[in-house]
Amino acid sequence: MPLPPPAAPRTLTHTRRIRFEGYRRADGLWDLEAHFEDVKPQDYQLSSGVRPAGTPVHDMWVRLTVDRQYNVVAATASIDAMPYTGFCDRIAPDYGALAGLNLMHGFRKALKERFAGVHGCSHVTELLTHFPTVALQTFAGEVRDNEDRGHKPFQLDRCHALDTHGEAVKRYYAKWHRAPRAAVE
Repeated sequence: MPLPPPAAPRTLTHTRRIRFEGYRRADGLWDLEAHFEDVKPQDYQLSSGVRPAGTPVHDMWVRLTVDRQYNVVAATASIDAMPYTGFCDRIAPDYGALAGLNLMHGFRKALKERFAGVHGCSHVTELLTHFPTVALQTFAGEVRDNEDRGHKPFQLDRCHALDTHGEAVKRYYAKWHRAPRAAVE
């Protein structure tokens, strides 16, 4: 269902496109890739000069190569368009230091510790915060989401629909359903 019509006439001033893709590699590893682009439909005055309408202000790429246990084997970033050419792009090679981290165990915390503020690019770092869930979606289908593997499926208790006290879990993951919570008065 789309959003309702806007309450007043409006003019487009900015478009941000973010795209993620996951690839199974022939060597048993996985490549998770992201592309981030900001574009203005009008000329855009920056401290570094005018960015003509339709020319990306930001055009950034990230690839993490991971194994089936969500360990980052390799990481690379590329910054093709940026507000401060020769400055913003200098940080891209530093993201190779993500190799060795695990996407499911402390990844976002380590990302913040290593690349917060002046230690990283705010846009690349923000993009990377989505990689744990991108990995989960990339691997989805490799194992049925309700297959009994002896431990609770990762997605349970991570959103309101999959509360282990709720009806969806009762219907689709009966083994993991728990009694409804007592009503609070």
